[in-house]
Amino acid sequence: MRSLLAITAFLSLFAVTVSAQEIVYTDASVFPVYGKVSEDTETRYERLPSDLKGVSRDPVWYLGTNSAGLYIRFRSNSTSIHARWESTYNNSMTHMTDTGTKGLDLYALVDGEWRHVCSAQPQGKTSQRTIIANMDPVEREYMLYLSLYDGVSALEIGVDAGATLDLPAIDRPSREKPIVMYGTSILQGGCANRPGMAHTNILSRRLDREVINLGFSGNALLDMEIAHLMASVEDPGVFVLDYAPNAWDYLIDEKGEEFFRVIREAHPDVPVIFIEDVIFPHTIFDNAIREEVEKKNEAQKRLYRRLKKAGEKRIYYIGAEGMIGDDGEATVDAIHFTDLGAMRYVEHVLPTIKKALR
Repeated sequence: MRSLLAITAFLSLFAVTVSAQEIVYTDASVFPVYGKVSEDTETRYERLPSDLKGVSRDPVWYLGTNSAGLYIRFRSNSTSIHARWESTYNNSMTHMTDTGTKGLDLYALVDGEWRHVCSAQPQGKTSQRTIIANMDPVEREYMLYLSLYDGVSALEIGVDAGATLDLPAIDRPSREKPIVMYGTSILQGGCANRPGMAHTNILSRRLDREVINLGFSGNALLDMEIAHLMASVEDPGVFVLDYAPNAWDYLIDEKGEEFFRVIREAHPDVPVIFIEDVIFPHTIFDNAIREEVEKKNEAQKRLYRRLKKAGEKRIYYIGAEGMIGDDGEATVDAIHFTDLGAMRYVEHVLPTIKKALR
């Protein structure tokens, strides 16, 4: 019996070894990464350029090392796709899945549309996952979304030995005239079940256009270096300002116009969209939260009206009414969106973004 068990164990180990040998890994640094303002970052999968270290407040800099909104593009005819990656911090949160926090999410281009393939669930600080297997050996374009609330310090893509693994053959989502979005934890991706369901990533697929995610959890406080960073984007399509859930009414009154002017002076003809704070489900119960949201939205309206009165033409305003539905079912904790909330948000803002882009 012991001999049989030993032989079985050996054969199992041999099978695992053979299986591992059949997969060839390539460092993902050879593939284009989307969603960054600048390539001049301390590590590849960060969002803020290195020259903002020591300039940005410490929480903003830390959150900038999270890879929210970044994605890798490649193509392959492999029957399986694998990933090995290391998370920067090994973060975990009580109100968000680990897959959304520090996992990966794979999409493929099928009949002209980006379709979800499968997510790569993290195993800890270092992870190795078979994302999909048993496919036909057909060449496909792939998009791999990175973690929303952690960084990615190393990433490799694995395919069958002998299969192709190449640069993307087509520019989709288009990198021309990217959408630049500034906001809060919600915009960063809280609390999507998987990275592809962050609303900025949904918008990117719906519009077939690169979206730059400048969401900083709890820290969208109209920091001027972020305005200058947004202004540095070459040939943007539209700017979206969704900071109200973090910025107090007095901050909007004091800094809102200055923040806007930095962007407007750099891009006189690029549309800018202002978005109100969400009417959260618990505002019908919590009087203090309701008053806070009302004050922020009134401040946002004052800013928009002041700019219109000053002669600004290419500015748009999106109100909160109906943003995530009125049934109270679109959040995890009465604030951060579930996947349902993200989808409803996209449907709410998409018509205005399309209008601005035209």
